[in-house]
Amino acid sequence: MCSRFAAFLVVGISVISAAQAEPLAFNQAWQQLLTVSDKLKAQSQEVSRAEAEQDAGKDLSLPSLDLSGSYTRLEKPVELDLRDLNPIASLDPAALPPALGNIIGAIPGSLFVTPFTEQDVFRASLKAMWPIYTGGQITAAQGIQAAQVEEKKHQYALVSRELFTQLVDRYFAVAVTKTLVQTNQQLVDSLTEHASHAQKLEREGQIAKVERLNAQVALENAKVNLGSSQRQYEMSTIALSRMLQLSNTTPTSGLFSLAQPPSLPRLSQLTISQHPALKLLEAKETQANGLIKLEKGKYHPTVFLYGNYTLYEDDSLFSQIEPDWMVGLGVNVPIFSRDGRSGKVKAAQSALLQAKHTKAQTQQDLSLLVDQSYRQLQQADEEVNALNASLALATENLRLRELAFNQGLSTSIDRVDAELKLSAVKTQQLGAQYRYVQAYARLMAISGQVDEFIGRTQLQESQHAG
Repeated sequence: MCSRFAAFLVVGISVISAAQAEPLAFNQAWQQLLTVSDKLKAQSQEVSRAEAEQDAGKDLSLPSLDLSGSYTRLEKPVELDLRDLNPIASLDPAALPPALGNIIGAIPGSLFVTPFTEQDVFRASLKAMWPIYTGGQITAAQGIQAAQVEEKKHQYALVSRELFTQLVDRYFAVAVTKTLVQTNQQLVDSLTEHASHAQKLEREGQIAKVERLNAQVALENAKVNLGSSQRQYEMSTIALSRMLQLSNTTPTSGLFSLAQPPSLPRLSQLTISQHPALKLLEAKETQANGLIKLEKGKYHPTVFLYGNYTLYEDDSLFSQIEPDWMVGLGVNVPIFSRDGRSGKVKAAQSALLQAKHTKAQTQQDLSLLVDQSYRQLQQADEEVNALNASLALATENLRLRELAFNQGLSTSIDRVDAELKLSAVKTQQLGAQYRYVQAYARLMAISGQVDEFIGRTQLQESQHAG
């Protein structure tokens, strides 16, 4: 009696919680997930980072302008002593006429020294450089960055589809486990009534004790299954709530099936033509091609314009001689380099081949996945239809066993077996319906028809409401 009360109490608490919960349709759950998913937010930042790097790459073809300043302390000022120059340096005062030698000797030595700089040198200038030909390296680098943006966008789409199928699993798991609780509760109610009836018949001597015990054991087992299904329902609800970062919500979209299955050739064509995994690999191919061009461009000369304008300098003679500005055209021709250009070209070519082979394998895997999911959809649909007949048979069998038992023409074991078979058929059909929706969701996610699936859930809701 205590265990029966506990089972009813658990179910009662669940019903009260569900009554207080806010209804949530599948399309609302999907929009909520797109808003709150940290995984999607992290992937979105990957896209933003790639776009920022692409914007930065646009500046590679622009000129650069630098403001530079310097302070230099020399060992000694730069000076020129005329006595160190020929022909004065080669003169021998003793060999000169006395009058001339006396005149030269009377001249102070400082008059022969010309200062070019001070010992402390200050300088400030603007420097400009503009690459006008780089062998295609800049264009290749910008193309690689654009392809990286596309790669991150397709990676975002992949994560979005992965979360979509995960949401389908968790969202409809709540409906499945809730129905399973109701099925098990019905079984407990029916077996409780049967056990009570069996006790009455035993007291009247119409059935043996073993039959009453059989009914009691079946009831206790049903209570255990009810508690297990209740915990499954609670865990599925928690999993959905955590995923959506919501509390006190209950799904309103139920399981459904299609009157006509989707077209397999169209699903395959849509998958191969637009799946994000293939688009992602195409972006990697573009990056590999760009890397090849980038490395080959290092064999070409680099041509650039350059200029310098002096903003500030000291008042030395050297500063007066030096021009205030200069412009020019420069070229840099690589002859020998130690950066391994040829090896990098081969590595880039290998990366291209890797992307091509990976794309071919991914096409095969996706085609196989579409075929498998489609056949799983068919299998689940066949199971649902087959179990419809089994459900009708089990229902009728239970009705007949109930009548026979009440009239003493059948044993309690037969009555309990019929009850258990009916419950088992309901559970099997529920599982088949769940697998059907899962397979259909995978097909829609693979082929990029998420909106089609959402539309089906909305149609199911409107039909159910009507």
